[in-house]
Amino acid sequence: MAILMLVCMVLTWIFIHMWNQRNKREPKTWPLVGAAIEQLMNYGQMHDWLVNYLSELKTVVVPMPFTTYTYTADPANVEHVLKTNFANYPKGETYHSYMEVLLGDGIFNVDGELWRKQRKTASFEFASKNLRDFSTIVFREYSLKLSNILSQASFHSQEVDMQELLMRMTLDSICKVGFGVDIGTLAPTLPDSQFAQAFDIANIIVTLRFIDPLWRIKKFLKVGSESLLDKNIKIIDDFTYSVIRRRKAEIEEARESGKNNKIKHDILSRFIALSEDPESNLNEKSLRDVVLNFVIAGRDTTAATLSWAIYMLLTHAHVAEKLYLELKSFEDDRAKEEKISLLQYDPEDYDSFNRRRTQFAGLLNYDSLGRLHYLHAVITETLRLYPAVPQDPKGILEDDILPDGTKVKAGGMVTYVPYSMGRMVYNWGPDAALFKPERWLVDGFFQNASPFKFTAFQAGPRICLGKDSAYLQMKMALAILCRFFKFHLVPDHQVKYRMMTILSMAHGLKLTIARRS
Repeated sequence: MAILMLVCMVLTWIFIHMWNQRNKREPKTWPLVGAAIEQLMNYGQMHDWLVNYLSELKTVVVPMPFTTYTYTADPANVEHVLKTNFANYPKGETYHSYMEVLLGDGIFNVDGELWRKQRKTASFEFASKNLRDFSTIVFREYSLKLSNILSQASFHSQEVDMQELLMRMTLDSICKVGFGVDIGTLAPTLPDSQFAQAFDIANIIVTLRFIDPLWRIKKFLKVGSESLLDKNIKIIDDFTYSVIRRRKAEIEEARESGKNNKIKHDILSRFIALSEDPESNLNEKSLRDVVLNFVIAGRDTTAATLSWAIYMLLTHAHVAEKLYLELKSFEDDRAKEEKISLLQYDPEDYDSFNRRRTQFAGLLNYDSLGRLHYLHAVITETLRLYPAVPQDPKGILEDDILPDGTKVKAGGMVTYVPYSMGRMVYNWGPDAALFKPERWLVDGFFQNASPFKFTAFQAGPRICLGKDSAYLQMKMALAILCRFFKFHLVPDHQVKYRMMTILSMAHGLKLTIARRS
């Protein structure tokens, strides 16, 4: 009888609690666990779950067991957090604790003096004309390698996973540009990359920590996802430390032979030189963190964006055709400027098709790519709807009030949501949900939007240092691929995102390839 009464009381309490929240516009909450139940139930489509709330509220408060998340898509709030009151919104201890196992004390996971030192060192490199010129050569080389693989696939009617190929291309590129090593994952045989697989798995697991209140217990007991994370972090560390030691050995060999001019001036080399100063407090673990932070910046974000861009092109045929015509016109104009004759080719002839692709690639450099305004608009419109970093959380040092009146408490987190921001009618107008590169063009020339509305590259003091480099690589790759190939989605292949820090596709991007004339 007592058990029956207890059950009735519990059911009555649940009914009353649900009834009282029936008209609540924010996520439903429960004692002790806050909104964790609703958030967990919607975890697989969390970005769209937030779109539904933020389209109506602009800012939504989500209580969780040990903290409170405040999500916003309001550009005024974003400017306040990223610029006006920047000092009050660091990455914070909570974010650092979640990501430390993967990103350590690298530039994307620290604040204060540690962040300033790393940013200053990296900014010198990104401002270097030598790096820009070297990057152009590397990006062209690996874009051509990718196009060779697609050419083979087209002649043999093979399906490809474009996202996997792009991840290989960007991994090889960032390792070459950033660390001076060629790891060869885009070789014609497409060798397995344990590092790449482990990096993806680790990325997924650390992202899950943001809504998993039990992750610390699992970590302590070394069970479940945290046990799997430890195994993959070991694979990641083994690869990373081998890259560092190889570069150190090359630098030492160059010094001993008196060939200091042979020392490469990549990003890792700059940090190795900095670590030789005893006052820098940089050790091999610090260099490991530098490497992994630049890998996540240079590999995952660029490959994911290129994947979504190709998906947008194959689902918007009129955009793909308009881009193709821009590239054809560009090719003719550049050939006239260079006073060269374009090689004749037959799309059905393997050798002539490949020679023409190589000739076209030779017309692409930093300056000439800047003329391709529609291409730039296609990439930017992709980033508006499918930003590489769909959410970006910040800690809160002191109580504050956001411009829209939302009160935030010290110890909580404020997250601006680029994925939602790009879909908001109040940010972009009634056609916000449409893929429309023309919105970025005025009289045929590309026009930027406020970085507090278009937040794909952050804004304020933490604005992305590698923005120009990312655009350079994406434009180089898409120019070559979209000039010579058409893409078709494999029938019944499902395209959806997976939950991790980077907005990649859960099942890859399975395509067939057709050659263009």
